[in-house]
Amino acid sequence: MKRADVVDMFTRLRELDPHPTTELHYTSPFELLVAVVLSAQATDVGVNKATRKLYPVANTPQAILALGEEGLKHYIGTLGLFNAKAKNVIGLCQQLLDRHGGEVPRDRAALEALPGVGRKTANVVLNTAFGEPTIAVDTHIFRVSNRTGLAPGKDVRTVEDKLVKVIPAEFKQDAHHWLILHGRYVCKARKPDCPHCVIRDLCRFKDKTL
Repeated sequence: MKRADVVDMFTRLRELDPHPTTELHYTSPFELLVAVVLSAQATDVGVNKATRKLYPVANTPQAILALGEEGLKHYIGTLGLFNAKAKNVIGLCQQLLDRHGGEVPRDRAALEALPGVGRKTANVVLNTAFGEPTIAVDTHIFRVSNRTGLAPGKDVRTVEDKLVKVIPAEFKQDAHHWLILHGRYVCKARKPDCPHCVIRDLCRFKDKTL
């Protein structure tokens, strides 16, 4: 995609939604971190239902550790992979207390060292909680980047590196959210809603729907 088209694309997405953000509910960096860890292979709606019950009871590392692994499962048992997620959340809570004074670190390496936290999760936390211009590539962003020709690549890291390179600085802070929302509600996996797409004319996807 040409640079002028990239600018046009994000200008249009910004006009539709000037202040995009995550659909996960949170009130602190810690709540966001836990929600993102829980969101692996789960919907934001499902995670929000679980945390709506969990956070009034336990929304700090100390409080979740007090629940224990089995106690935590009571709240997240509706989510896929809840056994592994409970173990990871307990582990990251312990590590936050042991190494970071109970605070979520604003550092990629420290975040990725936490149980259950990979590059994508670290990018979400750095971007959404701390305002860093990072781009977390999930399935939606991977699909949109390849379909549109914005940043084609065979793996998520290639796509991420290309996005960081081609997206102008003025759009980088919110690009992650615009691309996710576009992929979630318009450029859907099975049947993209091309007739109602604001970037249809810029998109390189050959099999546009009518």
